[in-house]
Amino acid sequence: MAERTLIFIPTYNEHENVRPMSDQIVALGLDADVVFMDDGSPDGTGEILDGIAKVHPRISVIHRKGKLGIGGAHLDGLTYAYDHGYDKLVTMDCDFTHAPSDIPRLLALSGDHDLVVGSRYLQPDSLPGWSLVRKSLTNVGHALTVSMLGIGGDATGAFRVYRLRTIPRELVDLVRSRGYAFFFESLFVLNRNGMSIKDIPISLSARTYGHSKMSLGEIRRSVTQLLTLYLSERANPAQFRFTGTVNGVDPDLVDPQGWDEYWEKKKKRSTLVYELIASAYRNLIIKAHLGSAIRSTFPEGAHLIHAGCGSGQVDVDLHDHVKISAVDISVPALELYRRENPEAFEVRHASALALPYADATFDGAYNLGVVEHFQRPELVALLREMRRVVRPSGKILIFWPHAHATSVMVLDSIHWLMNDVMNKNTRLHPAEVSLVHNEGEARSILADAGLTLETYSFGPKDMFVQAIVVARPS
Repeated sequence: MAERTLIFIPTYNEHENVRPMSDQIVALGLDADVVFMDDGSPDGTGEILDGIAKVHPRISVIHRKGKLGIGGAHLDGLTYAYDHGYDKLVTMDCDFTHAPSDIPRLLALSGDHDLVVGSRYLQPDSLPGWSLVRKSLTNVGHALTVSMLGIGGDATGAFRVYRLRTIPRELVDLVRSRGYAFFFESLFVLNRNGMSIKDIPISLSARTYGHSKMSLGEIRRSVTQLLTLYLSERANPAQFRFTGTVNGVDPDLVDPQGWDEYWEKKKKRSTLVYELIASAYRNLIIKAHLGSAIRSTFPEGAHLIHAGCGSGQVDVDLHDHVKISAVDISVPALELYRRENPEAFEVRHASALALPYADATFDGAYNLGVVEHFQRPELVALLREMRRVVRPSGKILIFWPHAHATSVMVLDSIHWLMNDVMNKNTRLHPAEVSLVHNEGEARSILADAGLTLETYSFGPKDMFVQAIVVARPS
C-alpha cells in the first residue's frame, strides 16, 4: 500500500497568495492531498480557497472561527492528519517564504527520519531581502533555543515533514503552545523522546506579499514559553517524555517467547560457560560471515532493518558500510544492542511481527537467530512484514539455522544432560521449531510470504550451522 501524504498550509489574510501557492503545488505533480486551514480571514481568503477546492479535487479547506493561533493551527493539522490515516505530513507557510519547489527535497529524506526541517542556518545568505531587524530577531531566537533547550537546527521554522507512522500521537499531546512557541516546543519534545530529526538547507526569501504576523506580544509570549520549558525540564524532566514505544518500553507489547528471560539469564553464572562459547562463536565466525554476506548483498550506504537484533555483537563492524535500524521485542536485548552499537542509526522496542515503519522504508532487511523460533504460520507472517517494509528492489538476508547443524546436535546434547540427567528443567534459549531442512523447504516458505529465493548456501564456512538465504520481493 502506497504512503499517503498530506500538505498542510494554515492561512490568515493570504488572499493574494493562496491561488499561486495552489497552482505551484499542483504543478509539482506530487501524490499528495492539500489542506488549507483558514482562521476566518477578513480579506476573503477562505472564500477564494473554497473556489480553488471546487476545481482541484485533492485540495480541501478547513475553516476555523477566528484567529486561534499559528501553533493551534499546526496542532489541528497534525490531528487531522492522524485522524485521516496519513503517513506523512508536510507543513509550510503560505506567504512564499517557503518555496513549494523545496517540498520534494524534504520528502525525499523523510523515509529515513521522523522529522525533516527546512533550516535557515545551514548555508550563507539564506535570508535574502530580510531587514537587519528581522535577521537579528531570527538569530537571537536561534541562539536561545540552542543554549537553553539544547536543540540545534531551525527550531522556529514551520517548513517540516513529519513521518507520522513513527511519531507516536501521544508526543504531539505533550505540546501545549498554541502560538509561535509551538515550533520550538514541538521540536524540543521530539528531541527529548529520541526522534530522528534532520535539517536540510533552504533559502527563505523576504515575504512575497503581506507582512510579518509576529507581533511584539507574540515575541514576549514565545520568550516566556522558552524560559518556562527551560525551568520545567530542570524541575521535572519526565513531563516531556512519553513512556510508551519511544526510546523506552511499550507496556502493551507482549513477548510470548520469553526473550527477556533469555537475555537476563546471560548475567547468571549458570549460563556463563554457554555464553562464553556462544560469544566466541558469534565473534570469531558469525560476525565475519555476516559482514561478508551484507557487503555482497547490499550496496554501501543502504538503509537496513535488523528485525530481531538481539545483543548486536555481530553488527559492530557493519556501520561503516550500511545504516542499521535495529528492532527487538526484548528490552534487555536492546540495552545490550545500544551498548555494543553506539553507531546504529536507531534502536526501537517493537515486535518483528509488527514493525513500526511505513511500507517500502528500507533498502533491505536481515536477521539471524530469529526465524527458527516461529511456527510456520507466524514465520510466514514475519517474512511478509519484512517484505512490507523493504522497497521492491530490496533484498532480505536470513541466517537460518539448519535442522542438521552441528550446533543443533550440541545443544540437544546439553539439554539432554541438563534436563534428563541433572533434572534442571531449563532451556538455554526458546525452542527452535522451524529449522530449515533443505533449499526446497526454504523456497516454499518464502513463496508463501511473497518472496523469491535468490541464493541458498549451507556449508563449512560457519561450521555447518546456518543456511544463508537471500530473497527478494516477488
